[in-house]
Amino acid sequence: MAEEIKNEKGGISVETEHIFPIIKRWLYSDKEIFLREIVSNASDAITKLQRLISLGEVKDIEFDGRITVSVSKKARTITVSDNGLGMDAEEVKKYIGNIALSGALEFIQKYEGESEGATDGIIGHFGLGFYSAFMVADKVDVISLSYRGGDSVKWECADDGSYEMTVPYEKSERGTDIVMHINAEGEEYLNASTLRAVLDKYCSFMPIEIYFVDDDAETKEGDEADEEKPINDTTPLWQKSPSECTDEEYKAFYHKVFGDFNDPLFWLHIKADYPLNFKGILYFPKLTHEFASLEGQVKLYYNQVFVADNIKEVIPEYLLMLRGVLDCPELPLNVSRSYLQANGYVDKISAHIVKKVADKINSLFKNDREKFEGMWSDIKTFCEYAALCDRKFYDKAKGSLLMEVVHGGFVTLSEYLESAKETNENTVYYSSDVELQAQYISMLEGKGIKVVKFAQMIDTQFVQMLEGANENVKFKRVDSDITDALKADGEVEHSEKLEKLFREAAGDDKLTVKCERLTDTSIPAILSFSEESRRMEDMFKIYAAGGMNMGGGFAAENSLVVNVENPLIKKLSESDGEINALLAKQIYSLAVLSQRRFDENEMKAFLAASYEVLSKLS
Repeated sequence: MAEEIKNEKGGISVETEHIFPIIKRWLYSDKEIFLREIVSNASDAITKLQRLISLGEVKDIEFDGRITVSVSKKARTITVSDNGLGMDAEEVKKYIGNIALSGALEFIQKYEGESEGATDGIIGHFGLGFYSAFMVADKVDVISLSYRGGDSVKWECADDGSYEMTVPYEKSERGTDIVMHINAEGEEYLNASTLRAVLDKYCSFMPIEIYFVDDDAETKEGDEADEEKPINDTTPLWQKSPSECTDEEYKAFYHKVFGDFNDPLFWLHIKADYPLNFKGILYFPKLTHEFASLEGQVKLYYNQVFVADNIKEVIPEYLLMLRGVLDCPELPLNVSRSYLQANGYVDKISAHIVKKVADKINSLFKNDREKFEGMWSDIKTFCEYAALCDRKFYDKAKGSLLMEVVHGGFVTLSEYLESAKETNENTVYYSSDVELQAQYISMLEGKGIKVVKFAQMIDTQFVQMLEGANENVKFKRVDSDITDALKADGEVEHSEKLEKLFREAAGDDKLTVKCERLTDTSIPAILSFSEESRRMEDMFKIYAAGGMNMGGGFAAENSLVVNVENPLIKKLSESDGEINALLAKQIYSLAVLSQRRFDENEMKAFLAASYEVLSKLS
């Protein structure tokens, strides 16, 4: 027979000296976590009782689990009450009076052993969660009555570790009340709206119904009914089978959790069984601009308790561009339940998610290509970034990665290469600015060569990755070295006269001037850039955009290709008229204008020269 415990005074039994200051200052990263820990303990107490009832260990008890969180600014208290197991005096001394003795762990070992799913629903593992209350409280009361009956108990503890226990106490209903007397550091949480926001953040999907009460609020007609509504959803969408969920439910859940009024493009519902045992939903949001995908948010839950946003150990960084929820009840969290400990299980979760995301993209491509093409502009950045970050992702999804053709349609790389065998075998031509490069595009399309769009900053790196992953395949921007497909037959002699004329027109005595026969005789001259040096220039721009000082940047090597088949060039080559210098300057300016926009001074000079040409013709 247990020794009878009456009124008693004493001190907390700790294994490490001065443990309270450590808990208050360093154990938890945010003070607000105290509410998550205390409410989680209440949830555990209810879950344990439900487990005992289901195992037949407890009979003649039927109940609906309930947690109530109440706040009183006047009394300076926050109270968390549950109707779970409760404790008698011995249990209070054992589980509350000894820091780091985990009641959850002992419960699991006694009733579940090492069986599969032993920890399901039992959140606590370390026995320290209760003491997080002292981050915001200078005194905490524990008032409890065990499900076994007997005397109730009140345990009062100050933030210096001293306590006083009263047995019996005035509590007639089974369960536990945790009353936190809030100190100056936690005063903000006495505000009902602030406390409710913390509850919504961490406890919106806890498995036990939670009710919130502002004890200081005046009761108005109709308020009582509202208070009887739980603030949480005990069966969140990710806990259901995908076959039980409708598109409307997925969209509604997305709007609720992420506050985005736009519908997601599509989603991926993951239910991984043993040995991984985790669930979740990942959403592909609709993007409004190139960098919108960097604003993703993946929320990590632990048995329906929110832990953190965007934990990179669980999923690769590039998947954090998405939005979603993951519930991993077997994650190796550290003692504060805020960070992960190193573990091979985490790597397996990450690999599984990557595979599922790639499978989803492939499925959309194969099952409804028209719809997939319609959303490609919204997921293009994600897919390219993922391929750059993870070769395994690229290898799984490469057959579904699209390229947009300039004048309509989409092709995969393999489809492009197949259609290019006769005209530009193993070479992909692309445009970074369709308007500025319209002349180059027209020339290529006139020879039956498709041009694809790569206009975003990330495309420069993506193109290089594609070349590395596909042997012998080259990507060329439309204004790079002139392809043989655009040249007419026949030898071309270099003209020193044209070279001198155009160097003077450009004001650059180092300008490379090349004479070529182009099949399109209407074009007098075009600028051609070295593909390699132009890519280097793009890389310098990327570094500069990221805030890196690259010492003045890098200018791509370029040359002026003069079309000797053009009538105007023939005239310049064969005559020595006074207007030649002016015409050469205009031809050069037009070649530059097809590459980039003029600055203010260049535009003034171009217009003045144009007017002068017109006056010569009048």
